[in-house]
Amino acid sequence: MYENEDGMEDIYSKIIRAGRRTYFFDVRETKASDYYLTITESKKFTNDDGSYHYKKHKIYLYKEDFADFKEALDSTMNFILSERGKEVISERHQKNYNPEENRSGVSASNFSDLNFEDI
Repeated sequence: MYENEDGMEDIYSKIIRAGRRTYFFDVRETKASDYYLTITESKKFTNDDGSYHYKKHKIYLYKEDFADFKEALDSTMNFILSERGKEVISERHQKNYNPEENRSGVSASNFSDLNFEDI
């Protein structure tokens, strides 16, 4: 067991990194000594000054809901894969995606600022 950022002890944890998003699957313990699952999506946002912050969304899932949750998740994922296939992944979600490049493949850093007075 180890303490997480909330000061709570996690029993078990798995992490999936997906670009700017990170998913945390954490097993925690209730006051009644039962286990439950928290699923956290953490997304990194960069401010104009270069600093950054994270937005987090959590789902709390208890054992009595596991079967229904798993069935709905499996069904939904199977629908997506059957309708769109595994090979269709948006450009933004590719592992080598570079947000500095536009659709033409030219880096935005190759351009200089242009003021209206310069025209």
